[in-house]
Formats: sequence, C-alpha cells, structure tokens
Amino acid sequence: MMKNDGFSLIELLVVLVILGILASITIPGFSSWLPNYRLKSASRDLYSNMQLAKMGAVKANADWAIVFDTGSGSYKICSNDGGDGSWTDGGETVERTVDLADYKAGVGYGHGNAANDIPGGAFPGDDVSYTNNVTVFNPRGTCNETGYVYLENSKNTTTYGVGTRTSGVIRLLKWNSSTSNWE
Repeated sequence: MMKNDGFSLIELLVVLVILGILASITIPGFSSWLPNYRLKSASRDLYSNMQLAKMGAVKANADWAIVFDTGSGSYKICSNDGGDGSWTDGGETVERTVDLADYKAGVGYGHGNAANDIPGGAFPGDDVSYTNNVTVFNPRGTCNETGYVYLENSKNTTTYGVGTRTSGVIRLLKWNSSTSNWE
C-alpha cells in the first residue's frame, strides 16, 4: 500500500476557483463601504482635535484655536496667536495640521446630500460656519461662538457636522437622509 499525502491538482484548482468567486462578490461591497468609513474617521478625528484644543486651552490657561482652510482642504490647531490677535496671519504657533486629502476617498469640506445645516436654514458658502473660519477656545473651556464644519466624501452619500456651542460642548452629528434630520 502506498500512502498519498497532500492535495491533488484538481482539489487545489477547485479551492482557488471558490476563493476567486468569493473575492469577486466581496470586493465591490468593500469598495463602496470604504469611502464612508474614511469620512467617519475624518469626522471623529476633527471631533477629537476640537477636544484637544479645548483641553489645551484649559491646561495652558490661554486661548487655543482651530483654523479651517477650505481652499487647501485642511485645518490647523494653534496654541498661540502670535500676540497680534490674529490666528490666520502666519504668526501663530501651530500644534498640529490636518490635511483632509490624507483620508483619501474624496473627503473634504462640503455638505453632500444634507438638506439643511444643523441650526436649520442654508449652509455657509464654504461649509464652515465660524466667523473667518476660526473657532477659539478660552481657558475656561468655552468657545467664542457656536458653529459647525461640514464634511463629505466623493460619493456625497453621507455628511457629518462637527461643531461647538459657546458653552464648550462639542458635537458630532450625521445627516440621516431617510428621516431628513441630523442625528
């Protein structure tokens, strides 16, 4: 009696064909899921960075700001305005810069399929409702104004709004197109 160990060529080909069929079914689903995952990741990171600026202001007992640059699709967290009261003149101390293009999948400023902004009404022209696209946290952890930043991806199927209230509360909301509400 001869002992045959291993797989035959036919068995190996059958397994490879089955794996190919499974891959052809799952890859399209994965590729449609990925842009929304990256948008959600960018929105959560913005929420976390707002928390970082808030806590940095409290810890340093000084104003911290987030400056949104809609032209370049980025934002920066600043811990010092350079002493001139302006957070956008280049004299500020930048703690972190985030480029939305790093998230890929066309993540950027925009309101996608959302019908109205969070307070209700029309969206700001550049999808950032803060005056001069800057929000400032003071040493008490409160904000200079209520506002929101809207993020979308290239598919325009999902929109997130990340913003603050003057009390310092930071909110992360998602547009639900089936109910036409922010949740």
